[in-house]
Amino acid sequence: MMRLQTKGEIAFTMINYMLLCLGMLVCLIPVINIIAKSFSGEASIMAGDVFLWPINFNVDAYHIVLGSQKFITSFRNSVIITVVGTLLNVTLTVFTGYALSRTRLRGAKIVMMMYVFSMLFSAGIIPTYMIIKSVGLLDTLWALMLPSLVSPFNMIIVRLYFFGIPDSLEESAKMDGAGNLRILFQIMIPLAMPVIATIALFCAVEYWNSYFDALMYINDYNLLPLQVFLREMIMSASDATNNVDMLAQVHVSQESIRGATVVAATLPIVIIYPFLQRYFVKGMVLGAVKG
Repeated sequence: MMRLQTKGEIAFTMINYMLLCLGMLVCLIPVINIIAKSFSGEASIMAGDVFLWPINFNVDAYHIVLGSQKFITSFRNSVIITVVGTLLNVTLTVFTGYALSRTRLRGAKIVMMMYVFSMLFSAGIIPTYMIIKSVGLLDTLWALMLPSLVSPFNMIIVRLYFFGIPDSLEESAKMDGAGNLRILFQIMIPLAMPVIATIALFCAVEYWNSYFDALMYINDYNLLPLQVFLREMIMSASDATNNVDMLAQVHVSQESIRGATVVAATLPIVIIYPFLQRYFVKGMVLGAVKG
C-alpha cells in the first residue's frame, strides 16, 4: 500500500472519503426508509414516526403484495423478458462483436459505422411503433425484447475486448485444425467471460427496469411487466390487489404496500449483482482499455 507523503495528499484523500460517504448516504437513506415503511404498522406510518427503522414491525404488506395475482403475473412477465431477452441479447452481441473485431472480415468498417450511426441517431418513437405494429408484435412480449437485441454500446465494448486478444492465438488454433466455431466457443468466449458477464448484467438490469416500451406496445394487462405494475402503484392511490376489504381488515397503509412492492421488485437484481460484481469491474476495465 502506498504511503501518503504530504498533507495535501492526506487532505485530498479525506475529502474524497467524505464525498463518497455523503453520496452513499444520499443513495441509501431513501432505500432504507422505503424498507422501514414496508415493515411498519399503519398507525406509525400515518403519524410520520417511521424514518430508518420499522415501528410496530409486521409483514402484512408482503403477504398482500406477494399474494396478489397482478403482482405474480407481472413478476412472471418480467422474469421471462429478462431471461430470454438477456440470453438472446448477449448471444447476438458476442457474435457481432467477435465478427467485427476480425480485421480480415470484408465490410467490417462499414457495418461498424452503421452501428455507430444508429447509436447516435435513432429512428424515433413513431417510426419504431409503426414497425412494431406492421410486423405484428403489438401485445406480445417479443415487442419488449426484439427491438433492442443488439446494443451498439455493448457491442463496441465486446469488440474492443476481442480486438485485444492476440491474433497469434487464433492462428495457432487454426494450425492445429480448429475451425471458426471451435475457436469462438472454446478459445475466444472463455477468454471473454468477464466482458460477457458485464454486458449480461447490463442487459438484465435494462430489461428488468424497462417500462416505457410496455406502455407503448402492450395493451393486454396480463402481459405488463413488473415495472409498469410498480409505476401504477406509485403514481396512483389504488392498492396492490384491489382488495380493499383485506387492507381494512389487516390495517396496512398504502405507503407500506408501496414499500413492499418496491422491495419485491428490486430484490432479484440485488441478489444477482454480487455474483457478477467481480466480472463487472474486470470486464469494464479491460473492455475500456484494450483496443
